[in-house]
Amino acid sequence: MPVAYYKSDNRDFTLLKGNCIELLNSFDFKFDMIFADPPYHLSNGGISVQSGKMVSVNKGDWDKSNGYEDDYLFDKSWIAACRNKLKNNGTIWVSGTYHNIFSVARCLAELGFKILNCITWEKTNPPPNLSCKYFTFSAEYIIWARKEPKVPHFFNYELMKKINGGTQMRDVWRLPAIARWEKSCGKHPTQKPLKLLSRIIQASTHHDAWILDPFTGSSTTGIAANLLGRRFLGIDKNEEFLKLSKARREEINDISICKTYLNKLQVQSPLFDKTGIGYIKEPFMPYGQDLPF
Repeated sequence: MPVAYYKSDNRDFTLLKGNCIELLNSFDFKFDMIFADPPYHLSNGGISVQSGKMVSVNKGDWDKSNGYEDDYLFDKSWIAACRNKLKNNGTIWVSGTYHNIFSVARCLAELGFKILNCITWEKTNPPPNLSCKYFTFSAEYIIWARKEPKVPHFFNYELMKKINGGTQMRDVWRLPAIARWEKSCGKHPTQKPLKLLSRIIQASTHHDAWILDPFTGSSTTGIAANLLGRRFLGIDKNEEFLKLSKARREEINDISICKTYLNKLQVQSPLFDKTGIGYIKEPFMPYGQDLPF
């Protein structure tokens, strides 16, 4: 049985350190939703622009490609491990670029998932293309799939319609990359914005759901989950990323910071009562099963 690297006082946020495939195969628990931001396999010596400066696109050895076949086998292994930890009516979201998203789609289909959508996240502030020899990279893709083709999944259709001004939400989402206020505890090299994860979580889970992120990084998934009244397990091999995740979670123990983040995200949360003032400190424990560690 795994030992938690970190667990919040009210047990709504847990971190494990290690290989996600090995850890997921070591315990029995089912999640309502999974968000995975796996290695994109794009650390190939290229360059980009950040804050007006030329920077390397290399994120670390964990993001390097080992060739298409090895990358595909890696993707299939972790997706299979995640499938075993998903409830029959659960869904998985997987992010990527052209470097990995086609491999992910192939694996999902081979493992029996039903692909529901491929979301295009159009970034409002992409870095410029320095070579001027091809189009600027301004989008990432997020595949949404359910575990069982014939078992209905949850979709918060009315809320998504409301967020979209009263019309059906489309599969192209125009959202900025991370803002400065999201880096208050430090920055992960592939950190996703809270606005993106809050939309995903609201779209596909109830407020008491269990959410898994097998490549948790700085745990944007977990912070969004907790702000929205969901519970979370994150896994990562890198201790520096886990330390960053812990700091971010402990930051929102401050009620004023928690409310500030919710206001910036323009979302309502069951953490607060109907007045928006009263804080419900431990809203999670009455709901369902807890992690076995």
